[in-house]
Amino acid sequence: MIITIGGSPGTGTSTLARMLSKELDLRWINSGELFRKIASDRGISLRELGRIAEESPEIDYLIDDAQKAMAKDAGGVFEGRLSGHILDADLKILLKADRRVRAERIAARENKLVEDALRESRIREESEARRYEKYYNIDLNDFSVYDLVIDSGTWDEKGVVAIALAAVRSLEDGGKSTL
Repeated sequence: MIITIGGSPGTGTSTLARMLSKELDLRWINSGELFRKIASDRGISLRELGRIAEESPEIDYLIDDAQKAMAKDAGGVFEGRLSGHILDADLKILLKADRRVRAERIAARENKLVEDALRESRIREESEARRYEKYYNIDLNDFSVYDLVIDSGTWDEKGVVAIALAAVRSLEDGGKSTL
């Protein structure tokens, strides 16, 4: 089974991916970790790698190719902003939440001011939106590629997982629509 989980920073994609992979006994592939590994391997900061990625599609394509190879190999839970766009998955989930809620979560986990998290998130999201539009012709505000959109600002962690698991179980029972 291949499940993709996308969403902006602070929506809970890592939490959901980790919990689903454990519950379903599937491996978890995090595109953010792949990005961080590339930066580490090159001995540069994440910010610098982000600048490089804005100037050339090479970095994004490396991550895409790695995800595609892993999906073909054995499936899993694939977490990443573009995973739902680039992988042929059994279930594509998008998490969304208000920008302020996301910034509060980021600030709490990274021990920073909410206003700093808001500013940094805005800059990152604008950079990613430009890249994805330029290299893939993808509008991150178009949710039509997803099978399921969950507002993680409305539902707590357990609620989000329960909704996602209900969708997975329905698929396992042959519940995908033929309409």
